[in-house]
Amino acid sequence: MGSINLTNSKGRDSVVATRRVSTALRLRWLDGKSRQAAGVRICRAPLDRDLGALSARFGGDAGPDAMAKLADALVAGDPEVDLERTGAFLHDTVRVFVDPDQKIATAVATWDIVRQPDGSVRERRPHQAQEQNVDTPTPLRWSGKLIKKAEIWNRFVFAAKLQVVHVNGLTYDFLYEMARELELKDSLLRVGAGPKGAQPLIFQRGGTAYHGFLEGRTRGESYCLILHLANLELRAPEKSADKAGEKDAAARSKP
Repeated sequence: MGSINLTNSKGRDSVVATRRVSTALRLRWLDGKSRQAAGVRICRAPLDRDLGALSARFGGDAGPDAMAKLADALVAGDPEVDLERTGAFLHDTVRVFVDPDQKIATAVATWDIVRQPDGSVRERRPHQAQEQNVDTPTPLRWSGKLIKKAEIWNRFVFAAKLQVVHVNGLTYDFLYEMARELELKDSLLRVGAGPKGAQPLIFQRGGTAYHGFLEGRTRGESYCLILHLANLELRAPEKSADKAGEKDAAARSKP
């Protein structure tokens, strides 16, 4: 359970708790014969049996002849299969970075890549780990930017959600009024960090930056305040000038 410093529409702030939203429904996965099934991690192939290693081992230099030699080796035997390691179950794995030679990289530089709606790269910059900004002396501002529920689902991709809960009787009233206000407006409130509430939400140092949207529901004396987190905004790519010119020319050519 975490904590968050939140402001309501009256400008009053309070530190409240957050917890992950989990479903009470328990699922059991069964195979075709109604036997218990579960997900496991399996070693597909060790590094010395992947395509690059086999190409260097049997083919030598790149080219059609090298691929032909590798194909002959695959037909003649099974060099891609290691009977001791291929298909082995993996436990307690750790993610590592490797270089083009499949050696473990000890010094890794991470970059942030900003893309245009059409997928092209707009900016590439060194990644800088930012500090968390949701539980600081500067509370998350009530931005007043409300988006109707029917519209928001087509504008953002939601990656996670947190439930905002009270820690005592005073914060119960604080959050209940907030949830009730949002419910009556049938909208989600955009929440941001920083003095002007324009910065994305970061919950841990070096963590993912999210757009925050607060949703409220009530039932009697109970309330539910959900903070939806989105890390991708849906935007249609702009029409290129060439396509626009072609359409204009086609329109002028019609009688």
